Amino acid sequence: MKILMVLTSHDQLGNTGKKTGFWLEELAAPYFVFRDAGVDITLASPKGGQPPLDPKSNEPAFQTEDTRRFERDAAAMGALANTLKLSDINQADYDSVFFPGGHGPLWDLTNDRNALSLIEDMLSAGKPVALVCHAPGILTNVKAPDGKPVAKGRAVTGFTDSEEEAMHLVEVVPYLLEDVLKEQGAKFSKTADWGVHVVQDGLLITGQNPASSKQGARTLLDALKKQAAA
Repeated sequence: MKILMVLTSHDQLGNTGKKTGFWLEELAAPYFVFRDAGVDITLASPKGGQPPLDPKSNEPAFQTEDTRRFERDAAAMGALANTLKLSDINQADYDSVFFPGGHGPLWDLTNDRNALSLIEDMLSAGKPVALVCHAPGILTNVKAPDGKPVAKGRAVTGFTDSEEEAMHLVEVVPYLLEDVLKEQGAKFSKTADWGVHVVQDGLLITGQNPASSKQGARTLLDALKKQAAA
C-alpha cells in the first residue's frame, strides 16, 4: 500500500512578517499511523525539498509524543528534507493521498493546479483523499466531474472560524475555509474547538484540527483496507 503525503511550501503568514508552513503534529501523527501499519509513504510539496515548518507547531505546548518521535527518527527527517516536487507526482503510483494542514496550504496548495488535479484524479480513480485542519481549504478550488465544487452536498469539516479567531488570524488568512465551504453548499460540521472530529463522505475524509490528524489517518487506513478486502 502506498500513500502520498502532500505538504505546503509556503512560509509567509500573510503580511505579518511572521513565518508559517505545515503543522508538525499533522504530519507526524499520520506518518506513524501509516508507517506502523507497513504503508509505503512518499512526501511531496509544490517546490520539493525541505518544506517550511510552522515554528509555532514546534513550541513545547504543541509538541506531542508523535512530534518528538518524528524528530528523533532519521528516516522520517530524511524524507521530510527531500520531498518530491508535486509536479513530478503521478497519482497512478499511489493508493491514496493525505494532506496535513498548517496555515501554509491556504496560500499555495489552495491554488496549486497540481494539487487540485491530484485530488480530482484520485477521486475519479476511486481512491480516498484525506485532508486535515487547514488543508480542507484546498477543496474550495477542486471541481467535481460536472464542474461544480467538489464539496457541494458533501459532509466535510476543517479548521473552524472560532478556532481561527482563537489564533487571532481571522484578518490575516486569505479566506476562512468554514465560510467558503458552506457557501459552496458543503454540509460543514464541527465539534468544540480543538476537539477530535473526523468526517467521511464516500472517498472524502476531512479532519477539523491538529488533534484530529491521527484519527483522520486511521479513518483513511480503514477505508483503504475495506477497498482491498472488497
